[in-house]
Amino acid sequence: MRAYELQPKDGFDALTLVERAAPAVGPTDVRVRVRAVSLNFRDLTMVKGAKKRKAPVVPASDGAGEVIEVGAQVTRLKVGDRVAASFFPTWQSGELSDFHHARALGGGQDGMLAEEVVLPEAAWVAIPSRLSFEAAATLPCAGVTAYHALFEAAQIRPGDVVVVQGTGGVSTFGLQLARAAGARVVVTSSSEAKRERARALGAEHTLDYKADPTWGESTRKWTGGRGADVVIEVGGPGTFDQSVAALRYGGTMSILGVLTGTRGEVNTYGVFHKALRVHGVYVGSVAMFEALLRAIEAHRIEPVIDRTFGFTDAQAAYAHLQSGAHFGKVVIRVD
Repeated sequence: MRAYELQPKDGFDALTLVERAAPAVGPTDVRVRVRAVSLNFRDLTMVKGAKKRKAPVVPASDGAGEVIEVGAQVTRLKVGDRVAASFFPTWQSGELSDFHHARALGGGQDGMLAEEVVLPEAAWVAIPSRLSFEAAATLPCAGVTAYHALFEAAQIRPGDVVVVQGTGGVSTFGLQLARAAGARVVVTSSSEAKRERARALGAEHTLDYKADPTWGESTRKWTGGRGADVVIEVGGPGTFDQSVAALRYGGTMSILGVLTGTRGEVNTYGVFHKALRVHGVYVGSVAMFEALLRAIEAHRIEPVIDRTFGFTDAQAAYAHLQSGAHFGKVVIRVD
């Protein structure tokens, strides 16, 4: 089968198309013909760290396809079923642990950017028939992360105010899921075209964070001084203080991104002064994935795909993601 490997090279040349032997299927395993893979910011960081790896790894955590073989002890899935893989294949429910973390797809073990993938039955989640493989491939990381940020780390209710930063995959899913739950959504973006698209998806208020660097205070003013209930924080230290400013007393910051880095000075006074909850979110469990799918189906949410690339154009797909020009998800069709 064909697969991509991250090899010790510079830049996107680390993404190397190779021929590999198809993995064997054990008694509790399921073999899936991958039809689509979506990319996340994490995938860019994996490319940058490729030279430090001790061995090549198949990249990308998010993919969907159809079952083509099952092990003798498999009972839940059958040949022909349409499925997507969980970002953390062993994290079924409960708390994240070192064990689960070490087995994340495309990092601790081979990921989805291959023609065929074999994983234990418990790692696969059935996808709705109405969703294309491309749409389903966007869900395991970005969709689950947004669900976790809104409904596990926080418990949003109708009328709550939710702030999402930017219009990437997690933020776009956050906008769609929050609106479906009856929340009012504020979106920050420096692009007027992207702000317009966000409004078309249901954003009630948008802010240009470059023209208005104190957008947190502006958000609080827009709420009549009360503040937002939840902020989906994807920036990291560079946006942390404005998220603190935007939140109401007792509000929740779901922090899950490092777009501005992992270290920096932040306003800890604002956190305890306003009795904020700062909740780290790292994707989610299989149980959260299944809950997301129920929400997606109940509200007929259609994932937003910015652009789809062919399998041999994987490097171009990564470059497009790195450009920041995308709105929603970048997908690779495994054709």
